[in-house]
Amino acid sequence: MARLDLTRPFLPVSIAVLTVSDTRGPEDDRSGDTLVDRLTAAGHRLAERALVTDDAALIAAKAEAWIADPAVDVIITTGGTGFTGRDVTPDALEPLFDKRMDGFSIAFHMLSHEKIGTSTIQSRATAGLSGTTFIFVLPGSPGACRDAWDGILATQLDYRHRPCNFVEIMPRLDEHLRRG
Repeated sequence: MARLDLTRPFLPVSIAVLTVSDTRGPEDDRSGDTLVDRLTAAGHRLAERALVTDDAALIAAKAEAWIADPAVDVIITTGGTGFTGRDVTPDALEPLFDKRMDGFSIAFHMLSHEKIGTSTIQSRATAGLSGTTFIFVLPGSPGACRDAWDGILATQLDYRHRPCNFVEIMPRLDEHLRRG
């Protein structure tokens, strides 16, 4: 059964938050605010925060810069996961994944279904690993960001979470590169 092992120390990670929107600006980015509030309240470091329009090249460029930055452990995006013509975040980021995290999408949709029912199928929330950087692609609503953080990310980004978590495997994410 999942639990926190309080004999282990909390190890903060550095998280970058990217909001993707044609209609939001820094002053009304409620989804980005939700993520920043939750990750800092949990004790993690905000590595950087940015906002870009729904443009695949801009989204990918920002993510690639953060992937290349050793000071960024995790990228969380919000917005652009739907089906309209401007919703391109998964399309921009999934090609950057070295490994897909199919379980994230399944877990997210299970949580979301409890709150919004079948409307959850209108989201293409996804996640993966690029190099040694975890990437989580969330819908653009504060509720979806809250659900993803509270229901999945808060524990998986906490070293104390048992039986396993992402923080404990971070030192081994580049093993394939070190083998020669």
